Amino acid sequence: MDPLLFPLAANRPLGRRAFLGGSASFAAAALFSSSRLGGAVAAAPVFRAYPFSLGVASGDPTPDGVVLWTKLAPKPLEPGGGLAPEPIEVSWTIAEDEGLSRGVQSGKVVASPQWGHSVHVEVAGLRPDRWYWYQFKAGAELSPKGRTRTFPAADSLPEKLRFAFASCQHYESGLFTAYQHLAREDLDLVVHLGDYIYEGAARDKQVRRHNGPEIFTLDDYRARYALYKSDPALQAAHAMAPWLVTWDDHEVANNYADDIPGKAAPRDEFMRRRAAAYQAYYEMMPLRRAQLPTGPDLLLYRGLEYGRLARFNVLDTRQYRTDQPQGDGRKPPSPVLMDPKGTILGNRQRDWLFDHLARSRTDWNILAQQVMMARVDLAPGKEILHSMDQWPGYEFERRRFLNHCLAQKVKNPVVLTGDIHTHWANNLVADFDRPDSAPVGVEFVGTSISSGGDGTQMPKGREHTLGENPFVKFLNGERGYVRCEVTPRQWRTDYRTVPYVEKPGAPLVTRASFVVESGKPELQRA
Repeated sequence: MDPLLFPLAANRPLGRRAFLGGSASFAAAALFSSSRLGGAVAAAPVFRAYPFSLGVASGDPTPDGVVLWTKLAPKPLEPGGGLAPEPIEVSWTIAEDEGLSRGVQSGKVVASPQWGHSVHVEVAGLRPDRWYWYQFKAGAELSPKGRTRTFPAADSLPEKLRFAFASCQHYESGLFTAYQHLAREDLDLVVHLGDYIYEGAARDKQVRRHNGPEIFTLDDYRARYALYKSDPALQAAHAMAPWLVTWDDHEVANNYADDIPGKAAPRDEFMRRRAAAYQAYYEMMPLRRAQLPTGPDLLLYRGLEYGRLARFNVLDTRQYRTDQPQGDGRKPPSPVLMDPKGTILGNRQRDWLFDHLARSRTDWNILAQQVMMARVDLAPGKEILHSMDQWPGYEFERRRFLNHCLAQKVKNPVVLTGDIHTHWANNLVADFDRPDSAPVGVEFVGTSISSGGDGTQMPKGREHTLGENPFVKFLNGERGYVRCEVTPRQWRTDYRTVPYVEKPGAPLVTRASFVVESGKPELQRA
């Protein structure tokens, strides 16, 4: 146990409120103090290896700013990243050109050991709808350069937005070849929908190998992120454009629900694990101070507007959900799924989302979230089975969302989903008991970057899934990502796939494309 993170005695029962009270004040002090472990800030450090081994990233852009991220880690897989536990000064600069000759801002920050020597610079005062380049320096060492972009002005109507979304990048299962291709795309933004890492133990006979057993502690999670972020393709994808990120379950543990782990464990023990996982996530992502974790809590849901063209509602369907009412896995319909107390969002997040959807002035209203919303029957024949870990496991709230979109006349709702390692294109119909009822919105589900290993165009059960769920318009089991181009009049989605990930060199293929006309929430094959 880290006594700085967890100052309470290890054998003392730990309630949620006590946990937060004991950790929140220390967390803030450690992040913003220039020296917490004693000694002066190292302004001219000498490193035993290249300190920017995990690359650079940017995220959460606004019309006048963006978050710039890096982390000092000369030995990234070692505890402490191969650094002494002392604060280190890091310089940064942001410019209008790749050569950094037209600098617009620069400054110095302190990389604190309490936060893994990570750096989060919240730049403000930039011009809207512009590309910028940035770089960090520590001692005599320069980081790689990164490229980022501000969002358009709030009152503007951009001609288009180009972005891609991805999820599920199991390091052992395959290579991140899809990111090699994504990094070459002409994109304004990348959206990551979760399962950035996997928490499991190293396994034999895999494409690559995890570093050690299943992860539980802060050092464990830091090292696992470092392993993933050491991948050159992932670093290139981070460096080419800003990212919006949210998590799913494997950033902590498989299929957890709030304070209930997927595998049985004492609550106090799991909450300590969650606190470690959440801190490591914050340290490793280009997130703002608003997302600073306090013990086992991190406020991740948030909204970002791309002018009047599109609003991204970034959701968290893990931290606040009630437990899966019938347990995990696939189960038949049951009245318990209509319990109004069952929630995948939590009351506060749901109220926040519904309020912003009702008041939205953008042409497109996007939910960037984790698990499938369409109520798909996953069993062939007369038997009916739904996934309890997805929105159908919280059927009352799923219907409540769709009814809210109808009642409030929400303009062009589009749901982006990850999690299940397959591509889907779904019409979100008003009444899934009548699959031919009018669509309320659309859902695009992205496959994995590598999870599951080499995929297939024809996943098991594809024919009966398409035949018994007429609102499902596409299903594909290859690896890849999803590219979207949004204009005031039309949304276009391209499903970009690679035929294999268990060896290098896979080509990129567009397997299917769909368009949605503004005001007509229905998928059309392009």
